[in-house]
Amino acid sequence: MTDTDTVIATPSDSDEPARLPIPDTGHARLSDRTLVRVSGPGTRAFLQGQFSQHLDEVAPNHAPRAAAANPKGRAYALTRLARDGEDVLMVLPKALLEATQAQLDKYLRLFRGTTMTPLANAQVWGLVGMDAAAQIAGATPAALGMPADAQPLDSGLLIRVEDDDRGIVRFEFWQTGDTAPDLTGTPELSVADWQARDIAAGVPQLDTHSWEAYVPQMLNWHHLGGVHFKKGCYTGQEVIARMHFLGQLKKSLYRFSCPGGVRTGSRVLAGNQAVGEVVTAVTYTDGSSELLAVVRHDAAGQPLTVEGQPLMPRPLPYPVPEQEGPANADT
Repeated sequence: MTDTDTVIATPSDSDEPARLPIPDTGHARLSDRTLVRVSGPGTRAFLQGQFSQHLDEVAPNHAPRAAAANPKGRAYALTRLARDGEDVLMVLPKALLEATQAQLDKYLRLFRGTTMTPLANAQVWGLVGMDAAAQIAGATPAALGMPADAQPLDSGLLIRVEDDDRGIVRFEFWQTGDTAPDLTGTPELSVADWQARDIAAGVPQLDTHSWEAYVPQMLNWHHLGGVHFKKGCYTGQEVIARMHFLGQLKKSLYRFSCPGGVRTGSRVLAGNQAVGEVVTAVTYTDGSSELLAVVRHDAAGQPLTVEGQPLMPRPLPYPVPEQEGPANADT
C-alpha cells in the first residue's frame, strides 16, 4: 500500500447501491470529497514541483486533472487543479485527506507563508445533464464544451467533466461559499449514482488499496488530461516520463461488469493467475456491479474472474492505444 509511515484511514463502504435504470439528469452532493485551497507566495513552485500537471495550464477557464506521486512514480493523489484568484483549489477524497496532506506537507514546509487548507464549508456537487448546470450558471454554459473547461461564478466554479459512456454531459460544481446552490427541480442523486457515472466515463478514484500502487498511466490518467509530459521536474517525474517515452506501460485501466458485488483491491484472475486488481467498483440495485481494474495487457483478452465471478469487458469512452498494441509481460 505505502512505504511511508503514514497511517491511512479506510473509507467505509456505502450500503446504498447505484440505481437502475441509470439516471440521465440530476445532482449529487459528493460528500466523500473535500475541497482544499493552496495559497501564498510559494503556491506555483510548490504545486509545480509535486503534481503531474503544468501550472501554466491551470487558468480561470481551465481546470485540468493532475496526479501527485511518490519518488517511485506511484500516485497517491488523483485530483483536479483550479484557479481561484491567486490561489489554487484541488479536490481530494475525504478518506485519504489526512494521508495526502501528510505527504504534501513534507514539501510544503519548504515554502514559507504558503498553506494548504481544507475548506470546511465548501461542497463538491456532481451534475448530470445540462439542466442542473444551467440552473447553477443561470444559462446554458455553452462555453463549457470540453472536459476541464471551467466557468467562475460568484458562488464557486462550474467545471465540465467527462461525459459518460452514453454521451450524457456531466459537470462538477465546486461551491466555495457557505450557501448551497438552488437545484430545485433537478432529481437528487446519490454518491453511488455519481460513482457509477465516473466508472462509465473511465475515471478512477484512489482508495486505501490503490494508494501508491500505480504509476498514473496505469490508471489511464494521461488519457484524461492529467499528465503533462513536457513540464519540468516534479516528484516521481523520472519514472512517469520514462514509462511514457520508452513505451514501458504493460498494464492499464479496463472497464468491466460483473453479475455480483465486488470489493476494491480484489485480485483479477486469469485461471489461477493474478493479472490485475480492482481499483474502483460500484454495485447496482439489481446486485450487479461495474468496475475499473488495472489489468496486464497480455492477459486482458483472456476469460477473467474476480471473487469467483466472471468479468464482462465494457468499452471505455476514450481510446487507450496501449491496450491495442502487442502483448507484453507484466512489470
